Amino acid sequence: MELPKKKIQSFTDLEVWREAHKLVLLVYRSTKNFSKEELFGLVSQLRRDAVSITSNIAEGFSRQSYKEKLQFYYIALGSLTELQNQLLIAKNLNYLSQAEFHEIAEQAISVHKLLNSFISKTKIFIK
Repeated sequence: MELPKKKIQSFTDLEVWREAHKLVLLVYRSTKNFSKEELFGLVSQLRRDAVSITSNIAEGFSRQSYKEKLQFYYIALGSLTELQNQLLIAKNLNYLSQAEFHEIAEQAISVHKLLNSFISKTKIFIK
């Protein structure tokens, strides 16, 4: 017997938001030990981009039109792509261990797939 699907009432019910939130937590934990000279550079940028992903998913969820929703989901996707670029920089500067980079990069890829799918499903409702 299949369990009934839970009705989505909040952005926190969205799988894409929950997985992106996990990504935010990973970024915050991993950047905690970066060089102090990077506090206002790479650390700040990584954290802002990670938070921007979840914030734009949440804001898009609250919008009334699907066109508006899509706009915020695309901004989230852009922030995710920026984050992926900065993760490569952090890895190449040896601020992230190979294991940390792999864990965050895998989560980012997972969020990227979910967000692309979420965007595709949202596009269906645009006339």
